[in-house]
Amino acid sequence: MTHILDTAGLELLFTEARSHNDFEDMPLAPEQMHALYDLMKMGPTSANCCPARLVFVTSDAAKARLIPHAMESNQPKIQAASACVILANDRQFTQHMETLFPHDATAKHWFTGKEEETMMRNGSLQAAYFMLAARAMGLDVGPLSGFDAPGVDQAFFPDGRYATNMLCNIGRGKPEAVFERLPRLAFDDACQIV
Repeated sequence: MTHILDTAGLELLFTEARSHNDFEDMPLAPEQMHALYDLMKMGPTSANCCPARLVFVTSDAAKARLIPHAMESNQPKIQAASACVILANDRQFTQHMETLFPHDATAKHWFTGKEEETMMRNGSLQAAYFMLAARAMGLDVGPLSGFDAPGVDQAFFPDGRYATNMLCNIGRGKPEAVFERLPRLAFDDACQIV
């Protein structure tokens, strides 16, 4: 790849992008959700294992099942968002390895005994790709970790196959509800060159 993003692209994804706390009343079309997933799924994972599974919570009835499992300050954020996406991991992700990594029939066994570690690492990568893909599509994001994961699992994944990793609100954010940008660590405080 020889192309790099211009300043506007970098601002859209990183330097000017913000986590949103309130959203305009704007429905998402199914086509937008499909396009978002189609971008997200292209990010790399270990042996293309792709353990993330997404539930786009958009209806009032589904939000009513989700909201009680969020901490109180996150509940109105979920209600306002066009969708609150449950980013979960498939505990049985290796069942798809023959499809996802067809050139090595032994790939499924690489993860034996490492399923939890693998799905958490790679599902978290996919959650980050999800947020960047949403921003690239002109959507605002509001990731949430203040929720009861076992409660969400019980409400949405009672068979135990999927494990909730994080929640992320998406839609058109209200700029006036964004907090002042918080500081980040300097390179020398976070990085080493050896």
